[in-house]
Amino acid sequence: MAESPKNEIVTIPSARLRALPADRVTYVEIGEDSDGQRLDNFLFRLARGVPKGHVYRVIRAGEVRVSRKRAKAETKLVLGDVVRIPPMRVAERAAGPAPAAPLAEGTLPVLHEDRHLLIVLKPAGLAAHGGSGISHGLIERLRATRPDEPFLELCHRLDKETSGAIIIAKTRKALVRMHDLMKEGGVEKHYRLLVKGDWVNERQHVKHPLERYLLPSGERRVRVSPDGMSAHTIFTVIRRFGAVTLLDAELKTGRTHQIRVHAATEGFPLAGDDKYGDFAFNRELTHGLLGAPLKRMFLHAWNLKFIHPVTDEPLDIVAPLPADLAEVVRVLEAKGKE
Repeated sequence: MAESPKNEIVTIPSARLRALPADRVTYVEIGEDSDGQRLDNFLFRLARGVPKGHVYRVIRAGEVRVSRKRAKAETKLVLGDVVRIPPMRVAERAAGPAPAAPLAEGTLPVLHEDRHLLIVLKPAGLAAHGGSGISHGLIERLRATRPDEPFLELCHRLDKETSGAIIIAKTRKALVRMHDLMKEGGVEKHYRLLVKGDWVNERQHVKHPLERYLLPSGERRVRVSPDGMSAHTIFTVIRRFGAVTLLDAELKTGRTHQIRVHAATEGFPLAGDDKYGDFAFNRELTHGLLGAPLKRMFLHAWNLKFIHPVTDEPLDIVAPLPADLAEVVRVLEAKGKE
């Protein structure tokens, strides 16, 4: 009887592996997409649906090997490591939501792209990520649009109603370093906003602490509270138009709804803000009170300045105002010259 051939060990690059086979041992070579990631988090990403307790058990039992050696859950993977992963069956689960649809061409204008970072102009109305009743946001649809990209992760977030520049990491190294840079205040963020009223000071520091809370409906809101987290916004007047003022807001901290709540607390709610704004004023704006209809909140992430976390290149990213906001400003400036 002929001897059966010896099983060949095939090593799969981590960038090409989307899920683990459930019926055989898998050997995965660590690429840039997983360089520096903890072993347990790496396995959670590949073994979606496998109970976390089972993942930890196979690690403790020594069934998972990193470059032929036993490893701990907290072991940091290194470029070129080969990880041996035993068969792990996915638990049966109910059918999930439909896959994210690719974005139409031109939906996300690219402001900057290199090997490590992608910076795009997010439109208003598109959530940054899925969750809270939203099946798919920008990041899920971007992954569907770029299926050959091994790694795409948000470095920060923008509210669904806010347009403007948003940074996506294309490598884990860039993601980790961008998070560190943001924690250290190394990213200068400027927004353009239109508020109701004639803003008092040409330049004003606002430092009200902010606290998150839930409405009875479960909707998330933010309020000024002495028990809240520290928050700091610098508002600078760009142009006064009487009934409204165009401002620049520089974020020194990045709290949820920070600009919106700080402006409203000072007595100058954002034009079109449906959470903290002047609702009667907003209704008038939709009907052309300013000379051009405004049917969304006027808040736009306009400028990002930082040193590239991998290449050390200085970046100064400007996201032009979307057409609807630019038209409101154009009409206001034309009226001001009359």
